[in-house]
Amino acid sequence: MKRDIVEFVMKCLTCQQIKAEHQKLSDTLQLLPIPEWKCEHMIMDFVLDSPRTQSGKDTIWVIVDKLTKSVHFLAIYSTYSIEKLAKLYIDEIMRLHGVSVSIMLDRDPRFTF
Repeated sequence: MKRDIVEFVMKCLTCQQIKAEHQKLSDTLQLLPIPEWKCEHMIMDFVLDSPRTQSGKDTIWVIVDKLTKSVHFLAIYSTYSIEKLAKLYIDEIMRLHGVSVSIMLDRDPRFTF
């Protein structure tokens, strides 16, 4: 059976075209720095469309320390502006851990200008 699969894949044009060795790597990939201290490099993302809290907040802001993998979960409104998020980060995260060297985000439209 294994031999039949190998033969089929070798003769299949689609299989040959999408093999990993034929795929171009994305230009946006970058090596990430390896943290030396806790809270030096933070990663952020949003969990959207969460069940609403009693106060009506519908999004969870997830902030992860890259070295220790400690996580902060902040319930927020999906309509928070970048200014409100910055103030919340200062009040809730920087207050506890100080200033981070880097903050990594995905390409969320909230953080584009």
